[in-house]
Amino acid sequence: MATAQYYQFNDRACLTIGGEDRTSFLQGLVSNDVTKVSAARAGYGAFLTPQGKFLHDFFLAEIGGGFVLDTEAERIDEFFRKLRLYKLRAKVDLALAGEAWQSLAVFGEGALERLKVPAERGAAIPFHGGVAFVDPRHVEIGARLLLPVAAGTEPLDALGLTPADRAAYDRRRVTLGLPDGARDMAVEKTVLLEAGFEELGGVDFDKGCYMGQELTARTKYRGLVKRRLMPITLHGPLPAPGTEITLNGKEAGEIRSVVADGNDHAIGLAMIRLNRLDEALQAGIPLIAGEATVIPSKPDWAKF
Repeated sequence: MATAQYYQFNDRACLTIGGEDRTSFLQGLVSNDVTKVSAARAGYGAFLTPQGKFLHDFFLAEIGGGFVLDTEAERIDEFFRKLRLYKLRAKVDLALAGEAWQSLAVFGEGALERLKVPAERGAAIPFHGGVAFVDPRHVEIGARLLLPVAAGTEPLDALGLTPADRAAYDRRRVTLGLPDGARDMAVEKTVLLEAGFEELGGVDFDKGCYMGQELTARTKYRGLVKRRLMPITLHGPLPAPGTEITLNGKEAGEIRSVVADGNDHAIGLAMIRLNRLDEALQAGIPLIAGEATVIPSKPDWAKF
């Protein structure tokens, strides 16, 4: 792994959630247990359709006695409008805060040590007017930061961290099998457990009801997961995200994130039908996407 680096996201944005009912308001809407989020612990979760299908994923941190929610910039207005629909009489203050907060990732060898944050999923510390926290999904991806825009990247430069490009971060992310919003989870189609949310700490089965909870629980307890998002290696011409994966002409999945990693070689994530994967392994026949060969691998954290 490369020495400690940072990446400043340009496709993330934040909204703030304050007011005395902020915790109970979110608790009834999202997949994870919001009561566990504090100044010392950040969280990861999702907002679903009433039918239990993916709409938005997010990181949630407590800063200054309120919540800051970090999600996809391109779709944050939609998310904000949906949250406001459920506000009703709750004592909650919702605000878009893209001009106030920036989102960054710190990863690579020694990343957590440089930040002085404990190597535990979600562990958080105050950092230059914001917060630094270990990614709640997987320690090995490193840390996420929410910093005031005015701070720039100087706090990270001062620690000797070097700037990286998005490809460097994504290579690490897809190798670990971590989803990135709508890039990897089809909106209004993906079920959380297909994307590893149980193992990655993005859903709590003991918290009680929330929107989409019934399907999520049924998927778990009835063993209804038929597809999984998993890392892939690609050999051949680079297929575009959304390209169908086939086995002997039969639909076997779909390409999601793709990161070039050399001549005729790439890595990425794909949603793979588990029955087709079993067929391919038993018959020794490759999966195909366009003109490329697809080689899936099971993440070490996955339970399938």
